[in-house]
Amino acid sequence: MTLPKAFSAWISIPFFLVLSCTFQATAQTVVPLYPDKIPNAINGPDEETNKDQVIRKVSKPTLTVFLPPVATANGSAVIVCPGGGYGVLVMEWEGYRIAKELNQSGIAAIILKYRLPDEKIMKDKSIGPLQDAQQAIKTVRERAKEWKIDPAKIGIMGFSAGGHLAATAGTHYDSTFISNPEKTSLRPDFMILVYPVISLMDKIGHKGSSSNLLGSSPTTEKVKYFSNELQVKKTTPPAFLTHAGDDTVVPVSNSIKFYEALNANGVPADMHIYSKGEHGYPKTPELSEWFGRCLHWMQVNQFLPSK
Repeated sequence: MTLPKAFSAWISIPFFLVLSCTFQATAQTVVPLYPDKIPNAINGPDEETNKDQVIRKVSKPTLTVFLPPVATANGSAVIVCPGGGYGVLVMEWEGYRIAKELNQSGIAAIILKYRLPDEKIMKDKSIGPLQDAQQAIKTVRERAKEWKIDPAKIGIMGFSAGGHLAATAGTHYDSTFISNPEKTSLRPDFMILVYPVISLMDKIGHKGSSSNLLGSSPTTEKVKYFSNELQVKKTTPPAFLTHAGDDTVVPVSNSIKFYEALNANGVPADMHIYSKGEHGYPKTPELSEWFGRCLHWMQVNQFLPSK
């Protein structure tokens, strides 16, 4: 499998490896996502590969938990879903460096290494990533006391196809795809969506993500089910969206359509569109620019304390 075009422009930048080595050393814990049997799984060899923090063929999902210093922790937590077209996970650019920024703002960061859709390891590959996102929310909420997290301030963040997964978790939380005997809420309290894939419809959908998740000839019903602009309701969590108008990989209309659906249902949302940025924000806007706006939105919506 070759790396999707969306990420080829920037994954080779050398400082990513340096940042990875320095920051990963501070990771407090890596835990299996499922304590027992992985749902919807087909037994097979573990073929996962990791080259320069671009991971392929994930069959054993994990959570990597980064907790901020006790003195600066504010109780908020964000589950981070790296992107990669549902074909790879770009763990450095859309995982570890984001966890560092979250921790510096007093926010607990939990990176989700989710299963990548594959008929070899899943009975139904369309729901595999969503199962992992729901299990991540469930786990963080059930371990909130242990990790000193406010169970009412648990958000989910996603980039590109990871943004699709985060938006799917936010719009499909009332359909349970995992074992949940404690009836723990699977609804994220907020969503942070960065140049996200939202729709799988022909006109604006990202064909690579759709093909990897649903196959080459999905039913119309399934395409609509996973086109999240069609699944918004009044109880959908608040959202922060950012995108570039010159994104030729995932059209900005994905974010616009989702914002319009949120707004029509009275769901609080911010949307920040940059004229230049391309897909992945390789040069502009800088992380401090869009992330600063995200922190402001979290403060306004009381997911972070006001300064």
